[in-house]
Amino acid sequence: MSNRIKNRRRKKLKRKVRIGLSVFLLFLISVGAYLFFSVYDTAKQSFNELDRENDMSELRDTRVDIGKDPISILLLGIENYTSNGKGGRADTQIVLTLDPKSKNVTMTSIPRDTKVEMSGDKVNTEYAGSHKINAAYTYGYLSQYGANKLAVETVEDLLEIPIDRYVAVDFDGFHDIVEAIGGVKVDVKYPFWEKNYYSNDRIYFDEGVTKMNGEEALAFVRMRKRDVNTVYSREERQKQFIKATVDEVKSGDTIFEINKISDVLKDNVETNLKPGEILALQRKFKSMGSTSIETKEIKGTTPEVDGPSYFIPDLEQLDILKRELKDSLNLL
Repeated sequence: MSNRIKNRRRKKLKRKVRIGLSVFLLFLISVGAYLFFSVYDTAKQSFNELDRENDMSELRDTRVDIGKDPISILLLGIENYTSNGKGGRADTQIVLTLDPKSKNVTMTSIPRDTKVEMSGDKVNTEYAGSHKINAAYTYGYLSQYGANKLAVETVEDLLEIPIDRYVAVDFDGFHDIVEAIGGVKVDVKYPFWEKNYYSNDRIYFDEGVTKMNGEEALAFVRMRKRDVNTVYSREERQKQFIKATVDEVKSGDTIFEINKISDVLKDNVETNLKPGEILALQRKFKSMGSTSIETKEIKGTTPEVDGPSYFIPDLEQLDILKRELKDSLNLL
């Protein structure tokens, strides 16, 4: 394959939003919000407040009114399978900005290998220094500073905007929500196989419409190492799955699985969104579709060096993105 073709494909992949486990997170924030609120007690059990003064970011002068003011939400997809469910890495990090008045929504994906600095006043001395941004969740947990809190504050430092709320979900949560709604039908564009996360056996996907259970769905959205990924990228498949999940949730049968869904939310989701705030967002953005979201990206490079391979943001482009996000939050 020529370098020109490779570069063209890399650029095409970069233009697509990295979603990862946010398939489930977006489902939770948008079309699934009414289910979350319908099980009010479950929503309260998933509530995990960040230890912040006046319950707001240090980059805010006043508290935001959820449902009235523009806000930001950090979506975290936690891969904790190597840590026995303790700590883990936030391998999916996506910042949403939502303006209830204009109905404008932006979505910015943060590359998991983005190089950041972690200060010794937040993490243990041995963890201070340069790290990949996905490790902030891990070191926040190990240092007892708070996994979600350090993940949120590290993103704030990178983008220089307040992060008002967060939603974190793990692999089991993604799997279980698919099972709870009875599976999801997806039109597979190219055949491929991927390892089963739970058994390490191969799961084969044939071209055409197939109804996927939790294990199949997780394999479908995770695959990135097979050759077909160059023409049928992980990001494209994840976008497909979002749309398919939206269709599935809107079907009348989903409501009958409310008890199963409540168990998933209780066991596998953490958020500092209160039930009333979730309802307020659902009311304002209930008609939001995936096509109405403006996607943004952090541009940069991953230089080939000895040692850890970091994604280095282009500083000029990062400054432009910061201004755009501040404008989305009416902070300029």
